[in-house]
Amino acid sequence: MKLQYQLTIAFTTLLVIIMTIAGITIYSQMLQMLIKDEQRQLEDKGELIVNFILSENLNSTHNAQRLLSMLNEYNLQVFAYDESSDQIIFTSVGMNTLETWVDRYDLNDTSQPLWQAGNERFVVSILPIYSTFSHQYLVLLTPLDDLHEVRQSLIGRLMLIFFIGIIVAVLISHYLTTKLVTPLTKLRHQLKKIERRKFDEMEEIKATGEIKEVEQSVIEMANELNSFIQSQRHFFQNASHELKTPLMTIQGYAEGIRDGIFEGEDAERGLSVMVEEINRLKKIINEIILLAKLDSQANIYNEEKIALQDFMDQVMARAIPIANEKGVEVELKTLENHTLTFDYEKMLQAVMNIVTNAIRHTRSKVEISVYEKNKQIRIEVRDNGNGIEEELLQKLFHRFVKGDSGETGLGLAIARAIVEHSGGTIKAENHPEGGAVFCLQFVKNEK
Repeated sequence: MKLQYQLTIAFTTLLVIIMTIAGITIYSQMLQMLIKDEQRQLEDKGELIVNFILSENLNSTHNAQRLLSMLNEYNLQVFAYDESSDQIIFTSVGMNTLETWVDRYDLNDTSQPLWQAGNERFVVSILPIYSTFSHQYLVLLTPLDDLHEVRQSLIGRLMLIFFIGIIVAVLISHYLTTKLVTPLTKLRHQLKKIERRKFDEMEEIKATGEIKEVEQSVIEMANELNSFIQSQRHFFQNASHELKTPLMTIQGYAEGIRDGIFEGEDAERGLSVMVEEINRLKKIINEIILLAKLDSQANIYNEEKIALQDFMDQVMARAIPIANEKGVEVELKTLENHTLTFDYEKMLQAVMNIVTNAIRHTRSKVEISVYEKNKQIRIEVRDNGNGIEEELLQKLFHRFVKGDSGETGLGLAIARAIVEHSGGTIKAENHPEGGAVFCLQFVKNEK
């Protein structure tokens, strides 16, 4: 069943349950409410009657006739009882029934329950009449069947309202669920486009709240997936090119030596080139294997707490000989003693890849800085070379992406994999005063 129908049924069922409970509660309380309302009406009418004849003695036939005339006008069933003489003064109800009521019920209790005569019940309102002659009671009665008719009429109206409410609930829930489900349906179509890798056909969905956040996440996922697919495509293209070039060189010299084209010094030079190309090929393959392991095998990392001061001393010890060969100065700026958690050897390789890259592209100097900012430890490597081209800057950490003097194009990709697995981030940018800056950021360890 579609989600839209499920939500519509759920909302409608919930509203029906609520309305049913409310209806049952109202139904159970309705009779009591009608009885109390009828008692109040009887009391109001009785007070008018009592006030009108308050100074008169109901033993008088004339006064009794006047009272009966008023009762007929109000369409009431009444009787008057004189407590002092224990007599019924007048009545519009049968005498046998009255005698039973007088014996059974206490007329001094004005908050009476329903009175019963045979199978019929009556709503009762008792009004005491105090006069100079005697202590009398005026009792007004209404058959409960009259209230049942009123209740049935109200129940009919409630049922009508109930069914109208259900119809309105279905329409409103259908409208709301349509507005809710439509973006989800469109989002499903977007995911189908991602599944079929039709990233150019992605469209914006008009939505709000969490659905809009999900849509933004889907778009970001699609962009990242598209970037990954393009990166993988470029990786295979570049990898095949990088591997094909040394293999062709080796094949050319090997066939030339075999066929006697290269002899003597030419053969020796060809062998030397073959050895160099084999070493280069071996280095590329080793770095590809390492990068694959870094991406897929978490157990190759042996993380431990490392003192940055000792770590950076090792970086300097390895960087200075390389810098001296290039005639470049490497400077380590003021370093506070911080502690980070990472794999020592792999992080050393990552930082050395960046430092070596900076030495290769700088003019005269490489500055390495370690400092704390916003509760993060930063390692910055800056050179004073020509900087990085803007087009290259966006894909600098992709595999087989390299500058003019790059080697395999895998060093920065390896560095990024190691840094990100250690919970850090790495980025590169051009310095306003010239040269490039590589920044590694790590969350500071809590002491």
